[in-house]
Amino acid sequence: MLLVMKICNEVKFDVLVASHYGMCFGVKAAIATAHKIADKKTITILGELAHNATVKNNLEKKGAKHAKLDDHRSTTKHVIITAHGASDKERNRWTDLGYTVTDTTCPLVHKAHAALRDLVVSGYAPVVIGKAGHIEVRGLIGDFPTAQVVLDTGDVDKLNLMQSKIGVISQTTQQIDHVDEVIDTMRQKFPHAEIKFIDTVCRPTKERQNALVELCSKVNVIIVVGGVNSNNTAQLARKCRSLGSIAYHVQSPADLCSSWFKGITQVGLTAGTSTPDQEVELVKQKLIELSQQ
Repeated sequence: MLLVMKICNEVKFDVLVASHYGMCFGVKAAIATAHKIADKKTITILGELAHNATVKNNLEKKGAKHAKLDDHRSTTKHVIITAHGASDKERNRWTDLGYTVTDTTCPLVHKAHAALRDLVVSGYAPVVIGKAGHIEVRGLIGDFPTAQVVLDTGDVDKLNLMQSKIGVISQTTQQIDHVDEVIDTMRQKFPHAEIKFIDTVCRPTKERQNALVELCSKVNVIIVVGGVNSNNTAQLARKCRSLGSIAYHVQSPADLCSSWFKGITQVGLTAGTSTPDQEVELVKQKLIELSQQ
């Protein structure tokens, strides 16, 4: 169900907020853990807890450092693995080097790791549907050197698979309809292979995608709030456009432009899973101001 905000009788447009939006429980838990430790000691985040500048800046104000997961060196003795996860190889390497490691990997990312491991143990050639180079995908395939990554249907032709059994999982933040399309293409390319797909797209991602479809059926213009480097936020914006809506990806209220809403009576609002609630609220309040001008 959509939450409809009626401003007043003189408004130019109403603001409709998606029924599911914003930061997921896994990212929230990772941030809370990092702040709790940072209050007591200096830490190094191995990557970004969330692809969001505000989250990063707030931790740096407490003295937190940032390093790449595969740097294997830090100016602090306590390091944090982000909600995106890491391979066992990387996790153990930091421990073997003498660092204290706190793992904030999202439980649903852990499930994706377990699913891929089970497929490999069962003799399936491993394939991951996701963005090659993304920290979550690097973590998923890090312990399985034979794993191959495909992002879209065009990548399926590049797969080098000779086995009769193919096991497939997905990056947790992929669009499920996109994943299904890639799976269908794989079945066409490898008609004689047994293809086993374990659905690892996480529930919060599905909820936000389903809520977005509902929102797009109500409005023609949607504001998507999230970091410029947030993959799942960018996917929400692309999904809006594929459904025929106009989507604007913004990071803050300052990015909003009043000309976007000329002649518009309803504006939709959603946000990616790495976007803090307060940032969504600030954008919402700015939309209310614009609606009254």
